Amino acid sequence: MKFLGLLIVFGGVFGGYILLGGKMEPILVVLPYEGMIIVGAAIGAFIIGNTSHIIKDTIKALNCMIKAEEHSKEDYLELLSVLYMVFKLARTKGWLALESHIEAPEESELFKQFPGFSSNHHATTFLCDYLRIISLGNENPHEIEALMDQELETIEHEKMHPNHAMQTMADAMPALGIVAAVLGVIKTMGHITDPPEVLGKMIGGALVGTFLGVFAAYGIFGPIASAMGQRGQSKVMYYKCMKVSVLAFLNGAAPQVAVEFSRKFLPHHVQPGFLELEEKLNELPSPG
Repeated sequence: MKFLGLLIVFGGVFGGYILLGGKMEPILVVLPYEGMIIVGAAIGAFIIGNTSHIIKDTIKALNCMIKAEEHSKEDYLELLSVLYMVFKLARTKGWLALESHIEAPEESELFKQFPGFSSNHHATTFLCDYLRIISLGNENPHEIEALMDQELETIEHEKMHPNHAMQTMADAMPALGIVAAVLGVIKTMGHITDPPEVLGKMIGGALVGTFLGVFAAYGIFGPIASAMGQRGQSKVMYYKCMKVSVLAFLNGAAPQVAVEFSRKFLPHHVQPGFLELEEKLNELPSPG
């Protein structure tokens, strides 16, 4: 779908230009050079302005063009199942029964039943850390919520780094397009004595820089930054889902009611139905 959007952007802009009688030759002649100035400067500024791990995360985040959401409805069904199993074990056998699972989650038979969740190291660590705090005696939901909110703020800030980095690059491109245009004008002034038809082509080539900067900013890089932001928010939603269930359980909700709180919290496009979740939970083995 994202690539279809890009095709529509290119088709709408260049198709309309051609239908108006414009010729692509003047653009194609200078495109490699003007593009090198604009994109090269933007990438260089991006590298200067960001740390190595943000650069790596931004490159990885380009997969938002293939998969818009980090987690699907099936992923959330699995997560709610994990939470239900954890809460049911804690309710029936006490918090100490979770100790072996939360101390070594990679070896836990409980977590191994849910490969999607157990393979998500950061999410597993997030849940196990709070279960460990609770098992050590801090069952105050207000204190746990305050700590979770602080950590979620940090997680959200981290997950949105690629979006901010890409958006900053997009915001700079119109100005870099002007830089390319000015360089084209400087070149043109060196041929001021040439015939008008030669000067016209050179001035047109210089204006391509302005066009490319604006087009790349608002037609390509800006939308990609927006898609990165949406994918980043979908990653944070996974952690917020765990927070809602844990707090509901600490406030005295039964295991199935606690996961129902999280189900209702989810956006509709990834929210399992009530009967769908109930059927899934009924299929789960008794926690050991």
